[in-house]
Amino acid sequence: MKFISDGVLLSDAAITVCKACATKTLIPALSCIKLSAKNDTLTLSAYDGELSIEKRIQVEVFEEGDVCVSGKFFADFISKIANFSVTVETDEKGIVVRYGDNNTKMQTLPAEEFPNLETDPTEKYLEVKSSDLKTLINKTVFCCATDESRPILKGCLLQTKGDKLEATALDGFRMAVYECDRVGGADLKIVCPARTLTEISRMIESEDELLRLYVTRNTVSVAVENTTLTSRLYLGEFVNKDNVIPPSFETEITVNRLALIDSMERASVLARSDKYNFMLFDIKPKGLRITANSEMGNVDESIGISLDGKELLIAMNGKFMLEALKALDEELIKITFNSGSEPFVLQNMNDKKGLYLILPLRRNA
Repeated sequence: MKFISDGVLLSDAAITVCKACATKTLIPALSCIKLSAKNDTLTLSAYDGELSIEKRIQVEVFEEGDVCVSGKFFADFISKIANFSVTVETDEKGIVVRYGDNNTKMQTLPAEEFPNLETDPTEKYLEVKSSDLKTLINKTVFCCATDESRPILKGCLLQTKGDKLEATALDGFRMAVYECDRVGGADLKIVCPARTLTEISRMIESEDELLRLYVTRNTVSVAVENTTLTSRLYLGEFVNKDNVIPPSFETEITVNRLALIDSMERASVLARSDKYNFMLFDIKPKGLRITANSEMGNVDESIGISLDGKELLIAMNGKFMLEALKALDEELIKITFNSGSEPFVLQNMNDKKGLYLILPLRRNA
């Protein structure tokens, strides 16, 4: 194998693909990037057992071939010589990378050792506008679980409902639900890893592009320009959100979102020293009182609200609350409660595409 590539182009491709290289594995090829040179195209591929990323770039190919190189090492090194025109060729011991008057040798593995993620050629697809999908991901994925206690909650439920695509994410303490329009394609109900959705969001740059999510029972695949991402799906029964969201509420407040964020961010300076980011809301007709205490001191602030219903004293995780507030986007938002021990819900006043549910903390926490 031998090819010449623009250094910046090769570096960008290697950095993109390297995100799918395994960091801890007993299979060496899973930590590699596979280089495949053919017909003046270089295809870079990585697969860690769950996520696969493949990117194609134009290069000048002198000798076709395939080889596996250490993903992180190759990506890091190429980024340091991005200002050069880079020549890569194989020899009897590995590859030689030439740049300017210099060269560096790297060890390789045979391309045959690189595993392939099989896809079904009859897979169905869902079509959605790229900007809508990016928004849907960014509005929900931060609520996915990060621990292994319930692996399926590390994913996000994507489900079609008529002409809508709905996403649901929860970690046992909070939940996000958001919907966007879908353009066409088949109905689906899948649980996609949060990591996969995050990478899809990063891939999306154009706002007007129509994307197709190709889905089988076990995988989802998305192509954005010259980059293709394929991921395994989580199998199992996801939590039914309708069993989590209370059917009615006894207390409702309307509040200026930015004013609440500003007050809570000041309170979070002290609350973040607490394991649960403990904050207390005292809701009364005259206003909302926000307090936070720690060994460093205390914050006690009040902001104006419109109250409909009962007065309430409720404790919460300030970090969860702030993340939900920042995912909303209207000037005025609505927060609805039942009691100090039941979940409460945040929504925009007018745009009801999304909602955020948070479990309160015990007041003696």
